[in-house]
Amino acid sequence: MQINGANVLVTGANRGLGRQFARSFVERGAAKVYATARRPELIDVPGVIPVRLDVTDSASIAAAAEAAPDVNVLVNNAGISTGASLVTGDLALIRSELDTHFYGTLGVIRAFAPRLAGGAILNVLSAISWLAAEGAGAYHVAKAAEWALTNSVRLELAGQDTLVTGLHLGAADTDMMAWYEGYKTSPEEIVAAALDGIEAGRTEVLADVWSKQVKAWLAEDPSVIYREAAVALSDLSS
Repeated sequence: MQINGANVLVTGANRGLGRQFARSFVERGAAKVYATARRPELIDVPGVIPVRLDVTDSASIAAAAEAAPDVNVLVNNAGISTGASLVTGDLALIRSELDTHFYGTLGVIRAFAPRLAGGAILNVLSAISWLAAEGAGAYHVAKAAEWALTNSVRLELAGQDTLVTGLHLGAADTDMMAWYEGYKTSPEEIVAAALDGIEAGRTEVLADVWSKQVKAWLAEDPSVIYREAAVALSDLSS
C-alpha cells in the first residue's frame, strides 16, 4: 500500500493523533486527505478537506461516506476516555466508550468497506487493549472490543485484499494524556510508525516501548502481568 497518491480519510482529526495523521499524510504525498471531526471548523491542517463526522451517529457516517466517495485508506482514530470504572461507574459513560470505539469504528468500516478493495484500514488501538488499568475500566473494555473487531474485520475483508492494521501505543503526548506525568511518546513518532507499517503491509504496529512490553507479557499468568506492569509504570512515572 503506497501512501503517495492515496485518498485518505482520518476520523477525529481536529487534535492529537488525528491531527498528526492528517498532517503526515499530506507530507507523504497523499492525493486527498479527508480530515473529519464533529466540529470540522476546528480542523487547522493545511491541504486537507474538512468533513463533518460523528462516529456515533449513523446518519453522519452515511453523509461522510457520500462526501468522500474515493477513499482507499481509512484511519479510525476518533476516541474518548471517560475514566469510568465498570463496577461503580456511570453506565451512560461506559456505553459512550463502546459506542465510540467499537460501534463507531464498526459503523465507519461498514460504510467505507466496499470501496477499500486493495486499500487499507488502520485502527488506532492501545496497549490498554491488552492490559487493564485503574481508572480506565470502560476504556479497556472498549479498546479490547475494538482490537477483536480489528482481527475479525481483517478476516472478513481478506477476500477483497484490504489491509487491516491495528496500531497499539502507550501514553502519547496529546491533550487526552495531559494529566499523565510519566514518559509520553510524541504524536510524530507514533504516526510515523503507523504509516511505515501501512506501507510495509503490516497487520500490527507496536509504536513504542510500552506497547511492545505489554504484548510480550500476554503469555504470562495475569498475576505476573499486573505485578510487572505495576513496577514498570512506577519506573515510567518517576
